[in-house]
Amino acid sequence: MTNYADLMFTDAVLAEQAREGSAGMYDSRYDARPFDGLGEAEREFLAARDSIYIASVSQTGWPYIQHRGGPRGFLKVTAPDTVAFADYRGNRQLITKGNLAGEDRVSIFAMDYARKARLKLQGHGRLIDADDDPALADTLATDGQGRVQRLMILRIAGFDWNCPQFITPRFTTDEMTALIGPELTRLEAENAALRAQLADRNAP
Repeated sequence: MTNYADLMFTDAVLAEQAREGSAGMYDSRYDARPFDGLGEAEREFLAARDSIYIASVSQTGWPYIQHRGGPRGFLKVTAPDTVAFADYRGNRQLITKGNLAGEDRVSIFAMDYARKARLKLQGHGRLIDADDDPALADTLATDGQGRVQRLMILRIAGFDWNCPQFITPRFTTDEMTALIGPELTRLEAENAALRAQLADRNAP
């Protein structure tokens, strides 16, 4: 695994940082980080995601972003530098698959909108047919999603956590239930008690 700055801070980027006065601002942050694989925080964060965004590059140089999601835990960390997930039948445009056939570099955003957290991953992706690795297909399969067609395997080259600024909080149904569930239970109990009191008062 590589220092994220070594991957992303090209000469052109460094020139822009120098022009804007931010050159060197990130040196200590990246120099102090070990790069021997995804850490516990990254592994736990990825395992808890229910969606990610993957950007690949076409033969003509155009970037393409694809959303992939599933039940929480559909994304599996299979090695210190590798994450993978099962790919199911989609609209059969196969843009990402075609892009990876010519250029395997990808960029991944894993979002936690509720907590305003974002993990950025740079890596190399490959899509293989599920029949080529049945054991891995069984490991990555998600109940209720149908037959696994392909396996997306992402070897991570570097990663970085983004600041929470400008991330608009959004909540899944499960997250909303966790937030309002206790209060809803209290209100339902209070409502039941009031109904019982009213029934007692109106009893003959």
